[in-house]
Amino acid sequence: MDILDTSKRRELGEFVRAQRERLSPAALGLAPGPRRRTPGLRREELAQLSGVSVTWYTWIEQGRDVSISPAALTRLAQALRLSAAERAYLFDLAGKRDPDGKMGGDDATVPAALDALVRGIAHPAYLLDRCWNALAWNVAAARLFTGWLAPPDQGTDRNQLRYLFLNPAAQALIPDWAERARRVVAEFRVDYSHHLNDPGMRALVADLSQRSPLFADLWHTHAVTARAGGERAFHHPTDGPLRYEQLTFALAGQTDVKLVTLVPVS
Repeated sequence: MDILDTSKRRELGEFVRAQRERLSPAALGLAPGPRRRTPGLRREELAQLSGVSVTWYTWIEQGRDVSISPAALTRLAQALRLSAAERAYLFDLAGKRDPDGKMGGDDATVPAALDALVRGIAHPAYLLDRCWNALAWNVAAARLFTGWLAPPDQGTDRNQLRYLFLNPAAQALIPDWAERARRVVAEFRVDYSHHLNDPGMRALVADLSQRSPLFADLWHTHAVTARAGGERAFHHPTDGPLRYEQLTFALAGQTDVKLVTLVPVS
């Protein structure tokens, strides 16, 4: 059972109580009743709308240590009529991943404006989801990463980890491939720790561990490091030696998605 610290449990309780009290019974089709001494819905009413027990919900408001599942949080968010930002805040306080979160799954769709932004960047740029699949990229990135960001009709696996560990083109492209591989696995483990029960991430790790002895060895060291920028060197088969400064950004409201850019170093 996941255990939240006291401050997060208290904030979670205060948050759901404030959201409950702002709801109008009439707007939800409930009779106002003559004996409502507090604003908004009663605890038992919200519990019924959420499909949870009154005791469980009361303990949440009281900041007690209770088990909270993503499914229960989903029903609670729906009953409270939470906005997207409020729902994200609820799941964050509870230490859970929203199963309905956008962008970051296998069927992630990139908004047109974001896709246009990536394609409009002059230097190599691409988006990664939480499994490090490329969601979008520009022409410069496709030219740099030979064998990874190929046209759709070529059926190339666009997972960055599989490219790095399973595609010989990556070893030829990256002069310090062994060191880069070690660091990338340590960076990915940080992302993995945020989604330990994610089937896609678990399947990716299992697949790479079976197909790449080096990945398996690095994964079992349990090394972790924060994703950082810095200089990245490449030896391109056509363009020769290249050096870039890597910058990585998390998208507001989509923290599982990363925008990676490579700025040429003169």
